Amino acid sequence: QVQLVESGGGLVQAGESLRLSCAASGINFNINSMGWYRQAPGSQRELVATITNDGITNYEDSAKGRFTISRDYAKNTVYLQMNSLKPEDTAVYFCYGRNILTRYIYWGQGTQVTVSP
Repeated sequence: QVQLVESGGGLVQAGESLRLSCAASGINFNINSMGWYRQAPGSQRELVATITNDGITNYEDSAKGRFTISRDYAKNTVYLQMNSLKPEDTAVYFCYGRNILTRYIYWGQGTQVTVSP
C-alpha cells in the first residue's frame, strides 16, 4: 500500500516558520522525484517546490529564498522548511511523488497551513 503522510502544518503568524514532513511508504523512495503543491480556498493548485531523485531542487518564484525542500533517504521523508511565512502562503499543502521510471504519481492527503497577519 502506497502512503504519503504529511504532517507539520498549523497556525502561525506572519514572519514565523513551519516545517512540513512527508513520510513515504510502499514506494521506492530513491527513484521518485518528490514535491509539494498547495491549494488555497477558491484557488487553483500550485506547485511550490520539487526535488529530484538525486537531490536537485526547484521552487516557485514566491517560495524561492524563503522555502527549502529536502529529502532524507534513510527516513523515506521529504521536508519543506518554510520561513518568513506570509498570509498568502495559507493553503492546504500536498506532498507528491513521481516514479521516474513509470511516471506514476502518488499524492498525500494534505496538511493545512494557516498564516495570520
